Parts: sequence; C-alpha cells; structure tokens
Amino acid sequence: MSIGLVATSHPGPVVAVTVLSGLLAASAGLSVGTGALVVGAVLAGQLSIGWSNDLIDVARDRSVGRDDKPLASGAVSLTSVRVACAVSVVATVALSLACGVTAGLVHLGLVAAGWSYNLGLKSTLWSWLPYAVAFGGLPAFVELAHDPARLPPLWMVLAGALLGIGAHLVNVLPDLVDDAATGVHGLPHRLGPRWTPPVAVAALVLATATIAIGPRDPSWLLLAPALAVVACLCLLALLGNGRTPFRAVIAIALVDVVMLVWAR
Repeated sequence: MSIGLVATSHPGPVVAVTVLSGLLAASAGLSVGTGALVVGAVLAGQLSIGWSNDLIDVARDRSVGRDDKPLASGAVSLTSVRVACAVSVVATVALSLACGVTAGLVHLGLVAAGWSYNLGLKSTLWSWLPYAVAFGGLPAFVELAHDPARLPPLWMVLAGALLGIGAHLVNVLPDLVDDAATGVHGLPHRLGPRWTPPVAVAALVLATATIAIGPRDPSWLLLAPALAVVACLCLLALLGNGRTPFRAVIAIALVDVVMLVWAR
C-alpha cells in the first residue's frame, strides 16, 4: 500500500477508532479470535469511510488547492483509491458478519452512519449525528460480538455518543476555512472558530461526567486524578491561546477514552 493511499484513508481517525475498538474488546473479555475479528471489521470500516470521504470530496479539495490531500494533488490515482475503497467495503461486510449476525448488522449500521456523513450530512446542522451514532454504537458492537444477547449499559452508549460529538467538533476545527469556501456548513461551521472549542469541551466534559457516575461501582482511584486532569485541561481549552485550546480538547478526549475503557 503506497504512502499516498494510506494518507488518503485519514490514518489518524482510522488508527484512533481501531485502537479504541481493540481496547474495548480486551476490557469486555473477548477471546483473541473474536477480538481480532472485531478489530479487523472496525479497521476495514474506517478505511472505507476515509477513502470514500476523499473520493467524494476530490473536486471540492482541488478547487481550494488542498495540496495536503494526495488524491487532490495527484499523488495517488482515483483508480487506486476506488479499488482500495471497494475492497475495504467487501472486507467490512465479511468481517462484521463473522462477528455474529446481530453484531455484524450493528457494525454495518455504524459504518453506514460514517458514509452518510460523507454523502451529505457533513454539510447540515446534523453533521454531529453520524459521529454520535458511530461512537455510541461501538460498545454495543463489541458487547454483541461477545454475547449476542447482551447490550452494554446505557451510560456507556451515552458517553460514547458524547465523545463522538466532541471528536467531530475537534476533527473539523482545522478545516473550517477550507470547508466553508467549498459550501460545507455543518454544525462546527455554523458555530465558527470562536464557539466550536467551548462546545467541544462541553460535550467531552459531559462524557467525563457520564463515565464518572455511570458505573455502579466506580473506581475512584482512577476517576479522582482523571477528573482533576480534565478540569485543568478545560481551563487550558477555554483560556489558552493559539493551538493550546485545540490540543487541550484532544487531551480531554484521550482522558475520556482511558476512563471509558477502564470503567468498562
């Protein structure tokens, strides 16, 4: 696989979500084989979402001179990305259903949510919804792969959804100007660079609170220092200058992920 093809897949989100699925699978007690299928399905699904995103946006990216996009700059061919995307879709279906019919259908629904973002929801007020569905549903996919008759607790789904909303706002923040120039007007674009970071912080703090109070027997040995770290990061996100708020919001999201997996 070429460097350009990897870059076109949006490797950052691909790796982040795939690693999260692996951590959830390990914390849920899945066998090595089932855990590998879960991680493989999530990886294939995320690759399909990433590649389809740049395929759908190639004309838009070229119109604003996105040289950081290999497909827009010509560093990778349309044919290569189309083939890779098609293969990843087939792999997603096969690996998802190999986790069990119920779990597989749930995961395919999560991947469909990601595609719906690429296909148009990203330009609407509902741009946050696919992220909420995908992140909120990921614990359900993992749990159903482990036991088709058992769903994760509601607090975990809610925390995942809030984490997804925060991730959406943070992920779009660096591209607000380019997106607006090409007619993309999702929730973060309507909020603007001034209000997007505070709203992202609010979503992630709500996720933190949900994880803290959701479990029946929370581990305060972890939660107390984690909450203190989140409080400090919130101050940096709201009061910092330059890139500091962006980095602080990402750090809050990482703390939330650790808390979510630990609390599981």
